[in-house]
Amino acid sequence: MSETGTERRPLRRGLPDPKDASNVRYNPSLERLRELAEDDETTTEFGSPSYVSEYRSRSSEKTKNAVDSTFTADDYGFLEDAVDIANDREVLCVDRLMGRHPEATFCCRLFVPREHARIALAWAKLFEPTDGREPDLVTVQDPDYEGTAIRVLPEEGFTAVLGSDYTGEAKKSFLRLFMYRTKRLGGLGLHAGSKRVRVRDADGEMTTVGQVFLGLSATGKSTLTSHGLWLEEPEEAAMLQDDVCALLPDGSVAGSEGQGLFIKTIGLDEDEQPALYDAATDESAILENVAVDDDGTVDFDEPRYTKNSRAIVQRSELESADEGIDLETIDQVFFITRNPLMPPVAKLDEEQAAVAFMLGESIETSAGDPSRAGEPIRVVGTNPFIIGSEGEEGNRFRDLTAELDVDCFVINTGYLGEESTDVGVTESVTILTELARGTVGWTDDETTGLTIPEEVPGLDIAEYYVPDHVDDYEDAAAELREERREYLAVFEDLDEGIRDATY
Repeated sequence: MSETGTERRPLRRGLPDPKDASNVRYNPSLERLRELAEDDETTTEFGSPSYVSEYRSRSSEKTKNAVDSTFTADDYGFLEDAVDIANDREVLCVDRLMGRHPEATFCCRLFVPREHARIALAWAKLFEPTDGREPDLVTVQDPDYEGTAIRVLPEEGFTAVLGSDYTGEAKKSFLRLFMYRTKRLGGLGLHAGSKRVRVRDADGEMTTVGQVFLGLSATGKSTLTSHGLWLEEPEEAAMLQDDVCALLPDGSVAGSEGQGLFIKTIGLDEDEQPALYDAATDESAILENVAVDDDGTVDFDEPRYTKNSRAIVQRSELESADEGIDLETIDQVFFITRNPLMPPVAKLDEEQAAVAFMLGESIETSAGDPSRAGEPIRVVGTNPFIIGSEGEEGNRFRDLTAELDVDCFVINTGYLGEESTDVGVTESVTILTELARGTVGWTDDETTGLTIPEEVPGLDIAEYYVPDHVDDYEDAAAELREERREYLAVFEDLDEGIRDATY
């Protein structure tokens, strides 16, 4: 029986054995996959392939999983259709390994019709080649299906992606289950990036700090995670993961994607994001829905097809990317927000940190719901891929970070008040660097009710005091707190102590 009481069906048993089935091409090389996708390719000025998809964001409203929903016969029908597609059509089958951690490594298998080889190519460049083990997780994606439906059997590790040709659906079908499986290990899957920073502390001694960044797509998560912090040897900042990882009970953070990153390209700036820009303009990259002219000229700023244009870039082309993907010890967690009533950074106690986790405040982006891009949004854990009780996720986050003595912060990468003062990459990077050094001075501010910096070396932090940038700040802040209380009240499984810590 499933957790919802619906009887499971062993659907994966009906999938073809890719090593024997005549209709399956098993693990073609990356070069062969590109050849198979050549009819869809525009070759860029950098020599990389560029593709345009019909679907340009995830179909969130068309997605259901069997833990949070009781599956009907129709839901199982979609999964059965996916099995039939894998057996009846000429399909490509690609196996890849997700993760390297001894407790969190999974073999992933993707079936996709041969006509959509570009999806298999892009997905294959995100994860590392298989070591030959049997798959833990399987996805069948058929863009040609009439209608759109994404159905997930978490316990069986099986996902059907029907009627969408968006590469992000293939990627998230596996990362969603990575987070679910690691939660069952006593940890917590995070829609987050991770990095290891080595700096001189306030006493001049070298120290290592593990940082994790939670944020929705397009809020600066990739930028902050991959940024080298302008450090010089022996100091260094090494990116470990960009998108999804898992906090485990021993304090380590398991990575998932060992080969590539799936980054946003609108607004990609060569000066402020040199590492990501160089990787996106390398021959090894794959562009998706980026403005590319027939002669191969690339314009990252033009939203010709969508504001959710993407690039699959290789870790090997990122100077700040470490050889490893797992963080040994977590020390600092950052909740990235674009809420204009939030300061550039605030330090949170363990209950407030759980509030920040539950609120997941940001703005809607074109990666989620393009029709609502720019609107305020709340997503628990800034993670649209949670399976199971969201309240229990907040409780577990509080318990894990408290047990591990993790410092938690909310960091604003947007603007203050009515767009009067922008918090740019320079300001955010300065804050992150000095937090790693331990040189930030704090004060408990009565007006905001938050612990905010009174001193940040290299930054005139007084210029970023939020009440100075908001008319009627006290009224606006009181209204925000009441909205937050009402929002948190709907999570029945959330501990009362967390609700009471609303800031």
